[in-house]
Amino acid sequence: MVRPKKHLGQHFLTDQNIALKISEQLTDTAELVLEVGPGTGILTTHLISRFPKKLKVVEIDSESAEYLREHYPTLEGKLIEGDFLKLDLNNFDAKDIAIIGNFPYNISSQIFFKVLDHRDQVSEVVCMIQKEVAERISAPPGSKTYGILSVLLQAWFSIDYLFTVHEHVFNPPPKVKSAVIKLKRNEKQYLGCDEVLFKKVVKQSFNQRRKTLRNSLRSMLNPEIITDERFNLRPERLSVAEFVDLTNLIDLKKN
Repeated sequence: MVRPKKHLGQHFLTDQNIALKISEQLTDTAELVLEVGPGTGILTTHLISRFPKKLKVVEIDSESAEYLREHYPTLEGKLIEGDFLKLDLNNFDAKDIAIIGNFPYNISSQIFFKVLDHRDQVSEVVCMIQKEVAERISAPPGSKTYGILSVLLQAWFSIDYLFTVHEHVFNPPPKVKSAVIKLKRNEKQYLGCDEVLFKKVVKQSFNQRRKTLRNSLRSMLNPEIITDERFNLRPERLSVAEFVDLTNLIDLKKN
């Protein structure tokens, strides 16, 4: 059996019913299904039966990879041993990729930023992550948990919080609850603003989230726009569309 490794953030799911429920959330439309961190293969079992020709799995842990080769011979040619964060998705001959997995807590945010970088390829994500992070990502404007990832992901994806998963169904049990969420790529091809500046505005706003936007974005503002009443607000009050408007306002006055 594979030993869970703390430095890799491994908490192996042990409940087959939950694994089946997670696998069923993925639609059957993508050209390629990528499972991130299959571990001992509890989710892989269901994905192989659903997507026998589409599935590839990415595993960084050599012990887990060896276990998968031994116990899942049908994964031959489908197992990528390496770091998903370093994987170039452009190397796949697929324009439509679905990503699924029990994401390690310690790299879940990095995985989402990678998804954003490849948003034109990634049409869907179904994942189990720390409950707190799931709530943050799916939070609406006005919520205390609404933040950088909420805005950046909601700009390009519709997000559904599906269900909560309790600690006792893992080995070893994590100290926090988990949750399964689903991201579905929206139809947006262009955000309507300078996307690099948009990302900078969002990050700088929330890095000082207790301050009003006038204070947190002061280095980007000039006297002509600083009187706009939206700058009296804190960042969690603004929707994606309002951040786009704010970015355009800042961009217009910069030029």
